Amino acid sequence: MWGSAAEPADSYYEVRPECTDVPKTQFKIKPGKTLSARRWQAAFSTEGYLDMGKVLNRIQRGGIHPSIRGEVWEFLLGCYHAKSTFDEREHIQQRRREQYATWKEECRELFPIVGSGKFITAPIISEHGQPIQDPLVLQQTNLGRGPLTPQETANASSVDMIKELTSHGTLDKKVIQWMLTLHQIGLDVVRTDRTLVFYEKQENLSKLWDILAVYAWIDKDVGYCQGMSDLCSPMIMLLQDEADSFWCFERLMRRLRGNFRCTETSVGVETQLSNLAAITQVVDPKLHQHLDTLGGGDYLFAFRMLMVLFRREFSFCDSLYLWEMMWALEYDPDLFSKYKDPDVTADKAEGSKGKPKSIRQFGKFERENVRNGASNSDAPLPISVFLVASVLKEKSSKLMTEARGLDDVVKVSLISEYAYSHMRTIDTSSCKLPTKHAYFQLQCLCFVSKINLSFLKAVSRNLL
Repeated sequence: MWGSAAEPADSYYEVRPECTDVPKTQFKIKPGKTLSARRWQAAFSTEGYLDMGKVLNRIQRGGIHPSIRGEVWEFLLGCYHAKSTFDEREHIQQRRREQYATWKEECRELFPIVGSGKFITAPIISEHGQPIQDPLVLQQTNLGRGPLTPQETANASSVDMIKELTSHGTLDKKVIQWMLTLHQIGLDVVRTDRTLVFYEKQENLSKLWDILAVYAWIDKDVGYCQGMSDLCSPMIMLLQDEADSFWCFERLMRRLRGNFRCTETSVGVETQLSNLAAITQVVDPKLHQHLDTLGGGDYLFAFRMLMVLFRREFSFCDSLYLWEMMWALEYDPDLFSKYKDPDVTADKAEGSKGKPKSIRQFGKFERENVRNGASNSDAPLPISVFLVASVLKEKSSKLMTEARGLDDVVKVSLISEYAYSHMRTIDTSSCKLPTKHAYFQLQCLCFVSKINLSFLKAVSRNLL
């Protein structure tokens, strides 16, 4: 109701009582501003078409109510087209659940721990494809029985595991590479969001491990990389069905997988770091020079923020709010049709609904890209890059006077005070850029003139 007091959102993501050092959540559910379940349902027509313009405006004003966050995210991330019907979405959902079940079964046939409700944190195979007889693996893979006693562990044989691993003949490189990642996924799973009561349950930990294991199997190019568990964890909490959680995570990875793509000489996120450096050099040349003098000209100190979208700089709830704000601003109605599933035969219902006539169906940030004629080849910079640039600009004076090394840069800019900083508008109207950086200027100007003010004010209202 209008005029009602704001409601804290902590109760939806309960923190373990012994964890007293977690960041305090600042986001509050604000009646009349936050997208409520009632407003969400009212945005659908009788056939199921969604008025995305209304939804985006509400999200940009006050975020999403935690009770509907998962289903709204499925639209923001492109799982479903806003112009699809209830029946079409039900068909798509069922087909995707079947596809996930097929992939999961492929993984289970290779390694039966997948889907068993358990997971591993120790290596099971060598780089040469030979099974490793690790007592911890024997303990963790003891299916159908209670915990092994120390004597049973000492005497246990891994013959059954060896038979399972080699039953398909000589393992090819893809299988070996996948199996080499399984214990690393497990190690990351037990460290992910462990302050939350939700992850006290073994079934939730194993669900997270299963989804990441299946994703590592189907993404032949990137596989699994550290940090993905931070991105996947919220999906497990927000969506009850494991397959739905997987597809929401998979859609998020379509946005971010370039950050994780590595070569022998570079990491994908370095492109964004280079863009961040170029922007900072324009909006605050003295700060850029200072950072370069300290050895931070490559901006690697911002690596983690861009890789996992500020998950570790904010409380769990606040980071989700920031995500949905960015996604709402960047929303492109064509996102759904741009996604191509190489391993799934996509029917026309899951594809081209045509570009909406009204530009109000775009997020505010994306509207500027459309109005300024930004093409796909321009690869518009994500808001996250500008957000880090805003922090650096806000902290410029302090960085110039207090930072004497890169550790100081991180301490001053990106830790506790980050969530509470007043991120003012970056004024680039007088900046003159070389021609090769003209697109950076365009993006800066779009962000400042149409987006920065409303976005950062919204962030300030809810996080300060």
